[in-house]
Amino acid sequence: MAHPKYAFFEGKIIPIKEARIDIRTNALQYGTGVFEGIRSYWNKNTKTSYTFRMAEHFQRLILNSKILMIEIKYSASELCDLTMELLRKEKYTEDAYIRPFSYNSGLNIGPKLIGNDQDLFIYSIPLGMYLDTNKAISVCTSSWDRISDNSIPPRAKISGSYVNAALQKTEAIMNGYDEALVLSTDGRHVSEGSAMNIFMVRNDTLITPPVTNDILEGITRDTVIELASRMDDIKVVERPIDRTELYIADELFFCGTGAQISPIGSVDKRTVGNGEMGPITRRIQELYFKIVINEVEEYSHWCKKV
Repeated sequence: MAHPKYAFFEGKIIPIKEARIDIRTNALQYGTGVFEGIRSYWNKNTKTSYTFRMAEHFQRLILNSKILMIEIKYSASELCDLTMELLRKEKYTEDAYIRPFSYNSGLNIGPKLIGNDQDLFIYSIPLGMYLDTNKAISVCTSSWDRISDNSIPPRAKISGSYVNAALQKTEAIMNGYDEALVLSTDGRHVSEGSAMNIFMVRNDTLITPPVTNDILEGITRDTVIELASRMDDIKVVERPIDRTELYIADELFFCGTGAQISPIGSVDKRTVGNGEMGPITRRIQELYFKIVINEVEEYSHWCKKV
């Protein structure tokens, strides 16, 4: 039987084929759910799987669910334990992706956040590269703006808001690009990719938009900031980025649980640097890929053995 075999659903771990929701479910009708994406990495040398920053992901899920008035009845620690039990049953010998999802599970008609039953499920799937991290990808500025915090808050992974990301990603692919670069609602400042944060290098300074620029408060973003801040020759700055700054940047890269550390080689047909992965991006990427398989002792507290 191929993965996934199991899901945590309605309070227990069951065969995934038995985890089914009613077509009337409020979250299906109106997008009233909040999800997370967590990576589990397979270390070929030690024949061991490690989840990466799982507790932080569940803490974010609990906080972001409050925005949709969803009360999760489990603590972050309990959710980690449930996920570990699920992964042990799956017995992965490859990288995997874990998807927790809190949602309005009631069957009431109407786009409201109150008066509905609520629940949470977790499942996992095998997942290698979401983007090809070995090459510098091409991106375009999307004609679709990022939704604003006062519309559907991008800082939370709200399921309904990912229609916005789907429009951006699809437009980019149909126009021959690998990914989309998204502007904030003012049409001038860089927000993020379709579903990942962005970093820019200029003059040995690593720059990323602040969390007030309609972005996801990314855990991989936080990881990159911490790693770079410990490198003596790199300065890290959080500030707004103008669109045209990307055209004259020394380096650009996306980051995220799915995207990992993905170098950008061109924006709107303008070559970034020499069009290949830049030296700072490479240093961060190489360190990141060692950390997530628990091969850097200093950061082993981020890795949880399955």
